[in-house]
Order: sequence, then C-alpha cells, then structure tokens
Amino acid sequence: YGKNTIKFLRLHKEGKKHFVKEVEVCAHLRLTSPQEYLEGNNSLVIPTDTIKNIVLVLAKKNGIPSLEQFAIDICNHFMTTFCQVAYVKTYVQEVPWQRLHEDGVPHVHSFICVPDGIRFCEAEQCRNGPLIVFAGIKDLKLMKTTQSGFEGFYKNEHTTLPERHDRILCGELFCKWSYGECKDFDFDCIWKKIRECILEAFAGPPDCGEYSPSYQKTVNCIQMLVLSRVSQVQVIEVVLNNTFYNVVDMKNLGLTNDKEVLVPVEAPYGSCACTLGRK
Repeated sequence: YGKNTIKFLRLHKEGKKHFVKEVEVCAHLRLTSPQEYLEGNNSLVIPTDTIKNIVLVLAKKNGIPSLEQFAIDICNHFMTTFCQVAYVKTYVQEVPWQRLHEDGVPHVHSFICVPDGIRFCEAEQCRNGPLIVFAGIKDLKLMKTTQSGFEGFYKNEHTTLPERHDRILCGELFCKWSYGECKDFDFDCIWKKIRECILEAFAGPPDCGEYSPSYQKTVNCIQMLVLSRVSQVQVIEVVLNNTFYNVVDMKNLGLTNDKEVLVPVEAPYGSCACTLGRK
C-alpha cells in the first residue's frame, strides 16, 4: 500500500539565482505482517498521510540533488526508520521546467515548461537486500520526415498495406533502464548522455540521417548505442508507439500533393517494444 501522486515544487535559492524541481512521487510499502489485511489490526500500518509528509520533509531537509538520489533517500528513510517495513518502492517523475534564456543569457528566476520528454526514476529495496535503481524518459515525441521505410514484410490474403521506401517515421518513445545495484553514479550526467544517444540513434547524422527499415530496427539501434556508450546501464527497455501519416488526396481540388500535406492516423496505432540486456 502507499501514497500516489505526491506533487510539489522544491525551490532552492543561491543569492539571486533560483533553481526549481517540480516532481510527482509515488511511495509504496510492504510490511512484515499482513495482519491489517487478515485481522484488521492496524498497529503496524504507517498512514499514507504520514508517508506523504515524510516525502515532503525529506525534500525540505535534503533537497533534490537528482531524481534518483531523492528516490534513494526515501527508500533509505523507510528502511532505517520503520522495522515493520519489508519492502519499499519509490517512483519519481519530473515536470520539465527549463531555465529561460534572453539573448543567450540565462534568467536568474524565470523558467519555461518544455514538453520534450519527462524524466522519471524508480528505486526499490527489500530488507537485507540490495537497493535497485531504474531511470528513464517517457512521452518523448520524435519525428523524421524521410530516411524511413517498410518493405519485404510477410503478406497474405489479409494484407492491404503497400510497401514504402520513403515515409515519415514518427512516434512517442518510452525508455527505461536499470543500473543494477545502487552505486555512486552521477545520475544527471548519465541521464543526459542516454537522452543524447536516443536522439542520435533515431535521427542519424545531422547532414544526411540514417535509413530505418522498420520501427523495430530503430528501437534496437537506440538500445545498442546506449549499451555501447553507457557502461552503467545493465538492461534497457524501449517502447515506441507509432504515429502514421497519410497523404491527402487533392486530385478533386485540382492539385498534386507530393507528400506535402498529410494527416495523422490517430487510431489504431502501432507499437513495438524490446528489452535488451548485457550477458
């Protein structure tokens, strides 16, 4: 049991310069005895309101040096404070605030919310067991307008999809990776590096791109690049929910539409997923 959707903004000030972290936290516990379920005995139950208050107090006392470290702090607190806690799992996701810049100069106290992917993390621990940390990015919308196709696929009497060697590749990406046992990592630096790998593998070189024969191959390229460059990642999961675009037929309007006006196919949409780990 636990408390979901604990939302708050942590403001940190260094003179005139301000720093913000707005997060949403979910904290779940499993106790050493199920007596509250079986007998209605609540003597070991930590109220969910107490769980919420502990999260807020930790944010006040420790700040949020990184999402991962904050999740670790929450796990450590429950494990070291309450002997009746057998397992704790913490999920933290961040609202994507970025500092405003005016003519290249960073503003000291103004920010803009940029929807370019939501950072999240998870930390979980069993009593007498290792602390395991996961991190990821979700709701990252990506598109490239060429260098993508889909050909040579299996066909039977139900197949109506034409082969395409030049199409738009667009989708919403979810990526989650495991660090294994918790170590003293620079989580912020690693997260930024993995995000850069995702964008590079999706798009290819900036002057020419790289051909994608399928959404599945693109997913694998992302995973392989991350595993080759980021040694701390043990397992990586990628889900790519596809958005397809159809060319509008403008013949009745007396116009030729050479893939210049397209409409998104909202539903149904495709999805592909893969989990890849080191040996």
